[in-house]
Amino acid sequence: MELANTINLLNSLNLAAIEVGEHFYWEIGKYKVHGQVFLVSWFVIGVLVVASIAATRNIQRIPTGFQNFMEYVLDFLRGLAKDQIGEKEYRPWVPFIGTLFLFIFVSNWSGALIPWKLIEIPEGELSAPTVDINTTVAFALLTSLAYFYAGISKKGLGYFADYAQPSPIMVPFRAIEDFTRPLSLSFRLFGNILADELAVGVLVLLVPLIVPLPLMILGLFTSAIQALIFATLAASYIGEAMESHGGEEHHD
Repeated sequence: MELANTINLLNSLNLAAIEVGEHFYWEIGKYKVHGQVFLVSWFVIGVLVVASIAATRNIQRIPTGFQNFMEYVLDFLRGLAKDQIGEKEYRPWVPFIGTLFLFIFVSNWSGALIPWKLIEIPEGELSAPTVDINTTVAFALLTSLAYFYAGISKKGLGYFADYAQPSPIMVPFRAIEDFTRPLSLSFRLFGNILADELAVGVLVLLVPLIVPLPLMILGLFTSAIQALIFATLAASYIGEAMESHGGEEHHD
């Protein structure tokens, strides 16, 4: 009887309201895209654009206020790229690494701070873009293209000759490594952000308002760390692509 009562209690909590995989589709020709991802992505882009305009509309020689904060962010991103890529090569890559970090950071925090679920759409629900595996895999593909471009632009087709070091038998393993490392980044980012949202969602249903707050605060910290990890490893891969696969060269 106690077990039956427990099951009835769980059923009354309507845990099935937490669903994964429902999407609001837009049809573009023969293709379907996840509309809710585009909607929230445009919001994130809008936030970044507004922040950039606010920081640069009245530039002062001695920065104060929001300009000072944004210059601190830029210095942080420069330092991140410099540490991972090297002093001689890092400057052209700051915009790419900075865009990755800022977009992922704002996306993650938007999912943690904004009650997207209160906004009704025809199907599915709004959430952070990084909760959708398509977004994180797209970041992984961009990272792959970036470090292949970095390696080839630095060493030409000789970049692929490093695959045979120290032995030709290593060629398939080097190739698999180059393609799987960014994918592992995408799955880590997707899994951590989705798990955080689901955990908070379950606790909100079980114990509304009070108990989930510490977990939400922890989620903000975790979201920032995930953005930092993705950007740092992406920069590290680009730096490695411009070195030899065998590690014979080192960052300055």
